[in-house]
Amino acid sequence: MKKLALSILGLGLIGVASAADPAPKKPTKAEWDAVATKGTTYLKSTQDDNGGWSTKQNIGITGVVVTGLLETGVKPDDAPAAKGLTFIEGLVNPKAGHIAGADPRVGLQNYVTSVNVMALAAAKRDAKYKPAIGNAAAFLKKLQWDDGEGKKTDDDFFGGAGYDSKSRPDLSNTQFFLDALKDAGTPADDDAFKKATVFVSRCQNLKSEHNDRPWSGKINDGSFIYSAAAGGSTKTSDDPNAELTGYGSMTYAGIKSMIYAGVSKDDPRVKTALEWTKKNYTLDANPGMPPQLAGRGLYYYYHTFAKTMSLLGEDEFTDAKGVKHDWRADLFAALAKRQKPDGSWTNETDRWMEGDPNLVTGYALMALSHCKPK
Repeated sequence: MKKLALSILGLGLIGVASAADPAPKKPTKAEWDAVATKGTTYLKSTQDDNGGWSTKQNIGITGVVVTGLLETGVKPDDAPAAKGLTFIEGLVNPKAGHIAGADPRVGLQNYVTSVNVMALAAAKRDAKYKPAIGNAAAFLKKLQWDDGEGKKTDDDFFGGAGYDSKSRPDLSNTQFFLDALKDAGTPADDDAFKKATVFVSRCQNLKSEHNDRPWSGKINDGSFIYSAAAGGSTKTSDDPNAELTGYGSMTYAGIKSMIYAGVSKDDPRVKTALEWTKKNYTLDANPGMPPQLAGRGLYYYYHTFAKTMSLLGEDEFTDAKGVKHDWRADLFAALAKRQKPDGSWTNETDRWMEGDPNLVTGYALMALSHCKPK
């Protein structure tokens, strides 16, 4: 994500919407279709000859794009989804079990396999893809930090997933790992979810029986940071010694991951996290980021927010001030106003590859799928 030029974001004028601002209206089917069609049309024009997208940059981008296409109504037999699925099929490694190619870089195996599982699951072709998805789920479980890597439950690596079995775990990779296991049909009481909940709980700014890390009670606001491993880290600052403040994309990832694992909405971990989201409800920034970094990870935030809100099952979201929000209408409005004339989305804050319009358009379509008119 390239650095944002001075703009409204950079000036720090983006935040929680004013109560005086008119609430966005629900999109009509025609309005939703128009935005989705522009996005899918753009992706048709940027597909690589090999069927993927931005494959020279990262082979995982194709999984995000194909998932976005399929979730917004493109049929698996339609171009460009069919070509994208064929590209992903070519990444299936029967011997190793992953979906990251014949000789993948070790540091990509978790992320690439996870997003490709999501794409194959979205195609809803069990007869064709079930074996590959099942093998991939088994492979992913081997990457989780646990006894197999010599980590006991008291270790802050335990239960998390990183880019591979040797890299430090983080909540971002862990949430993609859990998304993939969920899409593969893994039950909530599976050991992988139980172990992951140990790690996820330790990523929360909440002193409790589930998090006794030295920093856990310093902020204690229920938000989630990037990683609990190695003393904790966050992305709200580039200073490694900065306070471990939580932020939106990771807080929604934490909530979603806990719900996947069967943690009740009444559990203090979920309740305090939701209280944080109520105090920081906005679709104009990745909440929790300082003003100068407000656009950092914005589209990653959008798709994580959308998936989590859908999972919570509420049509309306009431913020800490008692204002009721139709979150789907808010999300659609945020996406529609940011769509480029060519149908793409991109993030001028080019961090975590969000300067790539293919990746960001994939994220945007994934988010858009959750606000389709009923």
